[in-house]
Amino acid sequence: MNASEESPSAVSEPEDAAPGEDPSDTRPGSGRSHRRARMPLWLDTIVTMAVALVIAVLVKTFLIQPFYIPSASMNPTLVENDKILVSKLTPGVFDLHRGDVIVFEDPDNWIDGDATVDPTPRVRLMMILSAVGLAPDPSQDHLVKRLIGLPGDHVVCEEKGGALQVNGVELDEPYINQETAACQVAFDVTVPQDNVWVMGDNRYASADSAWHESQGESAFVPEEDITGKAEVIFWPVGRWDGLGDGRDAFSDVPAQP
Repeated sequence: MNASEESPSAVSEPEDAAPGEDPSDTRPGSGRSHRRARMPLWLDTIVTMAVALVIAVLVKTFLIQPFYIPSASMNPTLVENDKILVSKLTPGVFDLHRGDVIVFEDPDNWIDGDATVDPTPRVRLMMILSAVGLAPDPSQDHLVKRLIGLPGDHVVCEEKGGALQVNGVELDEPYINQETAACQVAFDVTVPQDNVWVMGDNRYASADSAWHESQGESAFVPEEDITGKAEVIFWPVGRWDGLGDGRDAFSDVPAQP
């Protein structure tokens, strides 16, 4: 057979074969006889939004949740209308510590009223967005305070205007409103098992554990009602800041009274 002769079994390469592509490959998905149809734009958009929604719900349920500050009870650490991000991994994956700023569900009717009972259009929108973790919860059925006493701790204010003591150690609290003293009322309590003692940083303007104790009401917060630990102020931009410095005030406090 001459070099110029062509074998009867030879197959010439099609002109439109892609570089590196097997011209004889006609299997589905090979890019030859079968091309994968592109998803319509409207369907692609819906799928993308659905996946984003699922991710947002999972993040809100298990990881982080935004809240906003409606009052002055945590001044100067938090001021009205600050937006904060709360880690739901604490308590649970991580332990609570004295000095943490925590968010918890209203333990015993500490809050009067509910913005969602007769909501305005703005509150309705916030309710929808908060359900998927895209906005702070507008219901105002959560509170934010600083964790002062863990289960078993002995927490004492000997007199109004005095310093706070935990397990016999007098605290220096740089985070409170420096224009007022640490104790708005006198009290002497031991925190029950599975509960915590909380106080606002603006002690004289906070209906916290100390205030409810002075009123003869339930003053402790069950650990099961704790939503999480506030980690950062994320809005407004000018107030971006972390919220993890409170533990330093308790560095000398022993684990047990």
